[in-house]
Amino acid sequence: MSDFFEKTKTIIEAVDSSAIYNLDNWNEHNFTVSSDFLFDVIKALKQNGYQYLIELTGSHYPDTEHEYQVIYHVQNLIENVRVRIKVNLIAEKNEVPSIVDLYDGANWMERETFDFYGINFIGHPKLKRILNVDDMDYHPMRKEYKLEDETRTDKSDKYFGR
Repeated sequence: MSDFFEKTKTIIEAVDSSAIYNLDNWNEHNFTVSSDFLFDVIKALKQNGYQYLIELTGSHYPDTEHEYQVIYHVQNLIENVRVRIKVNLIAEKNEVPSIVDLYDGANWMERETFDFYGINFIGHPKLKRILNVDDMDYHPMRKEYKLEDETRTDKSDKYFGR
């Protein structure tokens, strides 16, 4: 690991001492942090050269303790170091602080994540649906529905390897 990344690791762990680090199979640096410290972690990263928010998205893992996850990818373009920040959420409290004050581009990304997963971003200036119709009463990327319509009779599962 580079000296710059070691500094990054120290910064994150100073903000959230319970942060969990791992290096995945693709050599991506991952930190899992508490939602209580998320804003401060992202702010510290931005102040230390991570000026580019590559992506912000959500994920749904039903039937697990932490049913939702919000994932942030930030990059330092000068040092060419990328960090993935993950926040695990329980279904009853699927909210994280908004980072729109830090990265303007987070505005649409947070709205999209809200629209598809129903994750609330506290402090977002205009958190409403962005891609789906406003009166939609569900979040389509949640894994709460069967993949196929069981009433269909015009297909055979043998074509799908089942």
